[in-house]
Amino acid sequence: MRRTLEKLAQERQEKERELARRLDEIKRKGKKDLIASIDGLVRQTIAVGEAKDKEWDALGSHHVGLIFKSLEWRVDKLSAAYEDVQLLMKKFILLREKLDRLLSALEEKRAPAREEVRELLAPLEDWPYAGFENRFRGGPEEVTQQLRKYLSFFTRGGPVLDLGCGRGEFLELLRESGIEAAGVDLNGQMADICLDKGLLCEKGDLLESLSSRPDGSLGGIFSSQVIEHLAPAYLKRLIETSFHKLGSGATIVLETVNPLSVFALVQVYFLDPSHRNPVHPQALKFMLETAGFEDVEIVYSSPLEREKLQPLPGADERAAILNRDIDNLNELLFAPVNYAAIAGKK
Repeated sequence: MRRTLEKLAQERQEKERELARRLDEIKRKGKKDLIASIDGLVRQTIAVGEAKDKEWDALGSHHVGLIFKSLEWRVDKLSAAYEDVQLLMKKFILLREKLDRLLSALEEKRAPAREEVRELLAPLEDWPYAGFENRFRGGPEEVTQQLRKYLSFFTRGGPVLDLGCGRGEFLELLRESGIEAAGVDLNGQMADICLDKGLLCEKGDLLESLSSRPDGSLGGIFSSQVIEHLAPAYLKRLIETSFHKLGSGATIVLETVNPLSVFALVQVYFLDPSHRNPVHPQALKFMLETAGFEDVEIVYSSPLEREKLQPLPGADERAAILNRDIDNLNELLFAPVNYAAIAGKK
């Protein structure tokens, strides 16, 4: 849009210069050529007016576009806030029931058990991160669209275990495809959202839930935007355990933030204070291979085409050198935001 406005402004300025030139010609010419010169002047004046109209129309469209973008951002923000309020209302109802039980215990002069008190604190601890996800990761529809591409890796069927299932977007996709699936998430708020959707989900530790499954019982394991929250030793054990729990021919998909992209590190990874370690794609591939997985593939997603630096015009040697440098900068600064390691068990 900015280039269009600059082009229109340039065209208008050229027509204004032409109009000024014609005025100078009229001053220099005699009466004989006056009529022809005036005719040309009128045509040039009309051309300048039309150029100005085009420029103002473009400016108006640009401002309208900015207004709509602002409104869209505000609607998205209100939508996220509305989801937060819905979650809070459900939690308040549950907390009210637990508080009533706690008050009954105190009225009976019975000391409440530690677990009863912890049950009151857990929702208050879990809720802030659920709100954080709603605001910064994107709405359910947006996340669903991002995860849809991974469905094709689970055509073998279930059961598929979603480690760190969040709000259950991928579990819903699996259900729509008729694939048996279950999820586990450490955040109780997230687990409750999944249960409200009728999805099979439990609150708990990822490794403990995975370890409880019989060896060779899973048809697939999926995890999106989770492993960057884990300590290296924990991630290593999770991958090794996943290999034992998957059946022959099953697939594991682990998606995370791409640390090879400076943009992704600054704008995505460091945004979330609960992130512990960025995971290099080659390091993740090595961990999967040493655990026994084969045909490990790294697939990048969420490209940043609009943010990339533009190449310079021209075909000379200097432009070619500068464009190679720009390509290198783009690869470093604006590589895709996410990547997934996809591997199979023979």
